[in-house]
Amino acid sequence: MQHDRKTSLKSEPCVLPQGVHDGEFRLESDHIESGRGRCPFHPNSPSASTMHRGELFVGLYTDYWENDAALYRLGNRSFIRTEVGDRQQLNEPKFVGSAVIPDNDDPADDKVYYFFTERVTNTEGGNKAVYTRVARVCANDQGGQRMLVNRWSSFLKTRLICSVAGPNGIDTHFDELGYAVCMYNMEDIRAAFNGPFAHRERTDHHWKVYEGRVPYPRPGSCASKINGGQFSSSKEYPDEVLRFVRSHPLMFQPVQPVHKRPILLDTEGGRKLTQLAVDRVEAEDGHYNVLYIGTEADTVEEVLLEELQVFKVPVPITEILISTKRQQLYVGSELGVTQIRVHHCGLYGSACADCCLARDPYCAWDGLTCSRYYPAGLYTKRRFRRQDVRHGNAVQQCNGLQLSEKLVYGVENNSTLLECRPRSLQASVTWYIQHGMDMEEVKCDDRVIQTPHGLLLLKITKGDAGVYVCQSTEHGFIQTVVRVTLEVLDEGKVEGLLHKGEEEEGDSLHRPPPCPFPSLPSAPSSSKLWYKEFMQLIGYSNFQRVEQYCEKVWCVSDRKRKKLKGMAPKWRYTPGAEQRARARAPRHTQGQ
Repeated sequence: MQHDRKTSLKSEPCVLPQGVHDGEFRLESDHIESGRGRCPFHPNSPSASTMHRGELFVGLYTDYWENDAALYRLGNRSFIRTEVGDRQQLNEPKFVGSAVIPDNDDPADDKVYYFFTERVTNTEGGNKAVYTRVARVCANDQGGQRMLVNRWSSFLKTRLICSVAGPNGIDTHFDELGYAVCMYNMEDIRAAFNGPFAHRERTDHHWKVYEGRVPYPRPGSCASKINGGQFSSSKEYPDEVLRFVRSHPLMFQPVQPVHKRPILLDTEGGRKLTQLAVDRVEAEDGHYNVLYIGTEADTVEEVLLEELQVFKVPVPITEILISTKRQQLYVGSELGVTQIRVHHCGLYGSACADCCLARDPYCAWDGLTCSRYYPAGLYTKRRFRRQDVRHGNAVQQCNGLQLSEKLVYGVENNSTLLECRPRSLQASVTWYIQHGMDMEEVKCDDRVIQTPHGLLLLKITKGDAGVYVCQSTEHGFIQTVVRVTLEVLDEGKVEGLLHKGEEEEGDSLHRPPPCPFPSLPSAPSSSKLWYKEFMQLIGYSNFQRVEQYCEKVWCVSDRKRKKLKGMAPKWRYTPGAEQRARARAPRHTQGQ
């Protein structure tokens, strides 16, 4: 929950929504609680919170001026926080997220992890660098009895490394929330917290490994049976343990990401990443992590599955939550909250190859269409399924392919788009023009542009007429997606025909020509002449196909004609337009 505080310096109540009615959240006045320690004073102030056994664990700034950053635990019978003004614990942090991650089966040993960035002091005493941190506290921490009263006795933190190798051995680090996603192994994080403590004599000295005696019980450990069971509460810890953890909250060993590099890097797209949620999905060939990523101004071998614009206007995504039980994704912004299914198998069509090449762990081809994949033992009636997330081997998985054929008419000196959009976002597209039994690859220049939507011919000529073939290639699997026959009409004849139609119909330029078919006896005789001359212009070689084309283009109902008149779009291609940032929730997969 966030609370927008504008004028009063006194903490306002934090109002909690209790239900949804008519598509909107409604507030119940009987459930209003104080916002102090629960909500930041401004909606843009960074905060992170999680619930565990009825208690709220939250990281936020407690004051209007953002001078006091704290990690809180709030419950019916307990209150605990970090030290006030202790820059060793928190130094201008920006909280990103928090989670309860058990280390073992002992609930008394449960720990809460906080993820944030903070300023670090260099050896010259300046605050210049920003480090990404993970901090850890015991969920059952009660603080000390004589010192650290109502303060964390288990607070520890270490650095998270997210970088790529650069020239001259200098790495490029991604410490600000932005353009990279790194994945970490919890065993590596636990090893860092169980490793050596960091120590320096003065603020102008370098950090080094603490080589002195570490008191017992180990500072930062929880009062639990798995840690010996000698202490039932942190209030029983010796003062030297509390004194040590207060003066040595930093671990010396940082945590490196899996594979020692980001799993997703998007510096060229310019889309700043703001939110991340991960779903663990079981597929036919193993388990996969599906990443849902929100961007600031609207949206690899990680697999880009889908990009969705979830709000009607560009807006930063502020929260992404997954309900595994309901198979729903909840995306929040300042405009509201939207609900999205985690799987959209219908996007991949009914062809086996398209479903397999998508490499979506949620989906499999069931013999008829691309549908939701269920692990073994669930819905066992649907035994026939084809899925290969790891390799996307459509040759091995699928036998037959489906081919789409299209007919497109263009007019000389005008632009024409030959559409081709493979189902799989990982496929590379190549265009060919067919000459008898041979095919020649279409080369792009200032007149021919290949776009994500298809092949754009900016100024077509009679020589552009022919059969164009769009082929997709992925993992060595090549398939023809669509075959487009382009017929080019003479510009002069079309203009003359339209002018003649204008004289006969008056305002025909402002509406589609009337339907000329016998099934509509109300059509004026002039329309039949118009249709006859247009057929002469095109030719009678494929009369039935041309007739169907004309009916599709012109024979619309009056209601639809009025709608189209008001919606008549103007086509304009802007190079680079596909790079515009929009509010999206892209999905990626990361195999284990």
